[in-house]
Amino acid sequence: MTMATLNGLEDRGRTDPEQIPPTLDQNVFLLGRPPLTKFLDFVEDLAVNGRAADVKVLTEEWHTARALIRHIAKEELGLVDKPPIGPLPPCMIPLRDQLYKDPVFQHGFNKVGTVEVGMVELDRLVVYQKHIDLAHVQRLKQKLGPSPSEEDIFKLCLPFEHPQPLMRWMRPTSRSFVFISPSNDLRYLESTVLTSKNLIDYPPPGAISGVVGVVIGFGSNFFNVIHAEDRLVVHNGSHRAYTLRDMGITHAPCIIRHVTTREELRAVSSSDLRRNPDLYLKHPRPSMLKDYFDDRLRKLIDVPRRLYQITVKFDVESIDIPAM
Repeated sequence: MTMATLNGLEDRGRTDPEQIPPTLDQNVFLLGRPPLTKFLDFVEDLAVNGRAADVKVLTEEWHTARALIRHIAKEELGLVDKPPIGPLPPCMIPLRDQLYKDPVFQHGFNKVGTVEVGMVELDRLVVYQKHIDLAHVQRLKQKLGPSPSEEDIFKLCLPFEHPQPLMRWMRPTSRSFVFISPSNDLRYLESTVLTSKNLIDYPPPGAISGVVGVVIGFGSNFFNVIHAEDRLVVHNGSHRAYTLRDMGITHAPCIIRHVTTREELRAVSSSDLRRNPDLYLKHPRPSMLKDYFDDRLRKLIDVPRRLYQITVKFDVESIDIPAM
């Protein structure tokens, strides 16, 4: 067979990557909440054909929702304040006790504020996450099943067994590692120094004095809220809360961290809540979880599916220094 024939076969069988349609995931994005630029940037940078979107139309949609929020604030005055925290059903108490023994729980919730596990009303929770990935919601629904028990709901909200999302790693060079996952929860956790006692089934190339570990993984995925100034603000677990609410479940088990001062709030909060606390704690009608389901306050946006990557690089330098 000649090279010309081979090339011809390759050409007929090859598909231009640009002609392969990407897998699309629908996202819910909250409208009418500042800053406007965050919404416009999301559409432009992530949405299908986002750079061709009509910015004027998008801006008008955002302002329409903004005006509606001012109207809703009068109708729902006080709805967000002093939401009740209920006790767990008796069948969840043994699961809560297992949660308390979990090292991840102990490490994450033993520092600032007081902590309890109780039942919260989903519709009365404040949220600062602007968008929800509905493909991830669908995966959570499939995991939960159509008729979840109270035990199933607890384990979805507070998964103390910590099931691992899909993750792959590779070593492209002798001094770098790459970690890839479809989960946007993939993250750098910490760096630490280990000793030989921390290593199992590792054949040492020499006498070990110390091991530097860079820890890559995922968050706890505990559904938890911060209780501050008579409001409950979702700190983690928005997709799990959305999933339950979408299935008609109105209350869910949750870790509640009570903070009493803004200093404590800054120590435990992240992202928008830390930068703009008044937007969520003082605004008469902040963004709430139920807004994700209000067609007047949300926009559905198709986004090409993405993978998330973390690259770890290191360098080793050995030099002589004067003795002290």
